[in-house]
Amino acid sequence: MKGNIVVGQSGGPTAVINSSVAGVYAAAKKLGVNKIYGMVHGIEGFLEDKIVDLAPYLDDEVGIEMLKRTPSAFLGSCRFKMPKIEGHEDVYEKVFEIMEKHDIECLFYAGGNDSMDTVKMLSDYAAAHNKPQRFMGVPKTIDNDLPVTDHCPGYGSAAKYIATSVKEIIRDNESFGAKKPTVCIVEIMGRNAGWLTAAAALAKGPDCSGCDAIYLPEKVFDVDAFVAKVKELAETKTSVVIAVSEGVHIADGRYVCELANENVAVDAFGHKQMSGTAAYLAQVVAGETGLKTRAVEFSTLQRAATHLASLTDINEAFQVGADAVKAAEEGKTGMMITLDRNGDDPYQCGTSAYDIHAIANVERPVPAEWITEDGCNLNDGYVKYARPLIMGELTPMFVDGLPRHLVMKELFEYR
Repeated sequence: MKGNIVVGQSGGPTAVINSSVAGVYAAAKKLGVNKIYGMVHGIEGFLEDKIVDLAPYLDDEVGIEMLKRTPSAFLGSCRFKMPKIEGHEDVYEKVFEIMEKHDIECLFYAGGNDSMDTVKMLSDYAAAHNKPQRFMGVPKTIDNDLPVTDHCPGYGSAAKYIATSVKEIIRDNESFGAKKPTVCIVEIMGRNAGWLTAAAALAKGPDCSGCDAIYLPEKVFDVDAFVAKVKELAETKTSVVIAVSEGVHIADGRYVCELANENVAVDAFGHKQMSGTAAYLAQVVAGETGLKTRAVEFSTLQRAATHLASLTDINEAFQVGADAVKAAEEGKTGMMITLDRNGDDPYQCGTSAYDIHAIANVERPVPAEWITEDGCNLNDGYVKYARPLIMGELTPMFVDGLPRHLVMKELFEYR
């Protein structure tokens, strides 16, 4: 590439999105790209010409390794929805003006469904107006709901954190051996796709009995049937641990969290901000059964726990960033790098560049064949799929007893 490049991060942070930035930087540097910029707070910041030269942070191996071990979005993220092209050409022209000002040849954007829509619209605008700039999508989402790709960077680490935490919750719940059963309901993120909640199934092993039930949004949820299930379990167990997705919904389409609060907030993309599912169900169970019941909501803890990241996930996140640069060097645009599984024993995975139009704004659910017939758990098909994704660890760099992170000072200066 003769010009410069810019990389941005968008949407919810993950434990490995920074590894993708490291991959973009390392590959671009190897190709001899002059300037490698980072967007401050994604496309929203870019529209205000907020960019940073990444060389002072990443021009040595220590910076790259530190970035791999830094959680959340090093560059700052955003939830900014690009408007439709028609009637908003000025917004798109602004993007290209800034790219031309800084001699930026290619823009790389790491994110999920909505971020890939941004890549799609920018590449479509460039094609329609004969613009030479290129746009590449770098997959990132703990929700694991992007289509085409086998899985998404960020999912393996979130799944590892969830499975570990659920395993520890089960151990805690079992510790008292009370005569009266204790019920713990764990709420897990994922919106309309149950991939994250499914990860609770990975807790089961030789030293752990696993969750007693797991409820995904792929199946219609029945509150009465749920209470009946808890009662049935409590007849023979002193400890009952159940995982539920934040996005479980009843037959009329309402989310369970809306049963407790009808005024659910929405984000810039129109997505409902879900929270309170476990708390509502715990209240119902306690009222119906008189059992000691608690609710645990992992909330944002599950999405960027780099101290418990999967090494497989970190390496693949780095690879998709690097391969996005290689694809752009080959002249590709309007595409996203996908992860393509080539084998399970041993696990092998390659990458491809795929048309962004088949990916943007499309949600991929957990396959029905991986959900048990009663709709309350996952079978070995899911475990075989997910287990390789959580393998391996990368030890944080500890200073004064705590993990040390790489922090970009411009993130605060631009506020």
